Amino acid sequence: MVKSKKNQDTKPVKAYQAKLITPFAVLGIITEEDWLTNIEYLPRDTKPLAPQNFLAKEVCRQLQAYLSEPFFKFDINLHIGGTTHQSRVWQVIQNIPSGKTSSYADIAAQLHSAPRAVGRACGANRLPIIIPCHRVIAKNGGLGGFMNASDGNPLEIKRWLLRHESA
Repeated sequence: MVKSKKNQDTKPVKAYQAKLITPFAVLGIITEEDWLTNIEYLPRDTKPLAPQNFLAKEVCRQLQAYLSEPFFKFDINLHIGGTTHQSRVWQVIQNIPSGKTSSYADIAAQLHSAPRAVGRACGANRLPIIIPCHRVIAKNGGLGGFMNASDGNPLEIKRWLLRHESA
């Protein structure tokens, strides 16, 4: 459960424990106790927020290590709720090495599923980069979608991440 507080307009405001500036977005980090629960792509003009707890500091350190070295292996306690199918897709995706990709169709075949179901699981991933859905592409070698979008800024982020890992 994401902790929220209300502002004057009664819109929920997410309680980020850090906001990390990257070349492609500001990453909003949400932790709960000893677990990383969310990483959100925020607009590039979002003000940074220094880590508010030890885990947020460690998440930022590991994300910065990945930005310096795309083959960095994350070691963070993750808490992400999802269906059994989503969890299976996310497990397969975590095994795609940096610098490599797999298609929605290949993952679907491996799990006896359908490519669209794999795409929906990718869109439901709340821990991008750590669970690297950007490494999942269309069967024809095209980008496919990203963050439930088929164009615009989300695909620019996916392109950036794939270029970073292929360097």
